[in-house]
Amino acid sequence: MAENDTRILLLEGIHEAAVESLAAAGYRNVERLTHSLAGSDLLDAIRDVDFIGIRSRTHIDATALGAAQKLKAVGCFCIGTNQVDLDTARRMGIPVFNAPFSNTRSVAELAIADIILLMRGIPEKSARARRGEWAKTARHAHEVRGKCLGIVGYGRIGSQLGILAEGLGMQVLYYDIEHKLPLGNATPANSFEELLQEADVVSLHVPETPVTRNMLDTNAIRAMRPGSLLINAARGTVVDIEALAEALESGHIGGAAIDVFPVEPKSNKEIFESPLRRFDNVILTPHIGGATEEAQYNIAREVVAKLVRYDDNGSTASAVNFPQVTIPDHEGRRRILHIHKNEPGVMEQINHVFSKHGVNVAAQYLETQADVGIVVMDIELDDAGSLLDELRAIPATIRVRLLH
Repeated sequence: MAENDTRILLLEGIHEAAVESLAAAGYRNVERLTHSLAGSDLLDAIRDVDFIGIRSRTHIDATALGAAQKLKAVGCFCIGTNQVDLDTARRMGIPVFNAPFSNTRSVAELAIADIILLMRGIPEKSARARRGEWAKTARHAHEVRGKCLGIVGYGRIGSQLGILAEGLGMQVLYYDIEHKLPLGNATPANSFEELLQEADVVSLHVPETPVTRNMLDTNAIRAMRPGSLLINAARGTVVDIEALAEALESGHIGGAAIDVFPVEPKSNKEIFESPLRRFDNVILTPHIGGATEEAQYNIAREVVAKLVRYDDNGSTASAVNFPQVTIPDHEGRRRILHIHKNEPGVMEQINHVFSKHGVNVAAQYLETQADVGIVVMDIELDDAGSLLDELRAIPATIRVRLLH
């Protein structure tokens, strides 16, 4: 159960279910804001909080982490974590958790909706009707049945999209840098280039990495079938927007649906700027792939569960930047969490402290990753005060906590 003085800050309108789940776990000192924070406002806000929850607009960089005097963990209430300096957080002993599963269905459904609308030419017909033009024609309007959907990135979202598309009668071709077994009747492409050449619709579902940055550049777009469609509900840096605009202008690309952008407004009050705004055959949505009530509710519960388990139990399972330990509950025992630099001899020093105090270690869980290690220990001792001080004095120690 949480301590009464544990402070939690939730930003960017995280679903109310997060507050409810925290309250059910005993956390009541929770502040929930509907907007993001930046600059000095963020530094002031993060200074004395134990946990912070963000979505995609708030950037927790090295400066913000340096200002956080008590921060135990960061919760990203979304899939992406590139808005957090993961390496600095790890070196400071701060695990970062996200929600890689909860909005899968919502993103896949948006992609399906975009595909159907673009295949029928609905965005352009709607735009022309608003201008008073009556464009009743079957030209360039198609059923999705029998068309080839090329999915780039066959993970949770990509594979579910493939199943939904097959239900509509589409042929599914996919490409992933890792070997993935197909679901349904999906077929793996031999290469990225083959997928681009074969697909009537290309839908992107990849993370943001140096490899995926501008993977849809001028050359890749030229490799796509003339008149084909592009869907991007992955990351804004994956598509070269200027190259896409040129392909739309020339007619090589028949239409596009873009939900994520290289630069996005920091709030709903800012003007959205993009060279794609001038095209009637482009669907532009404001990064809402996972923005459904169902997804946000599930995300809130998923991330809160991970934060609570880490605080109460010491489990770092599914942390994106940290050694991962999955630990049983520790009723009736004192549990100490020791995060340290991954250097030789640290465990010897830790065990020496226990031996010096004559403490029996009932269980010990150790994992290391890169430059950081975490060990969680169940001990039989009533008063651990002096023991904690000596553990903190070990030179490689990053942080020590007594879990409740």
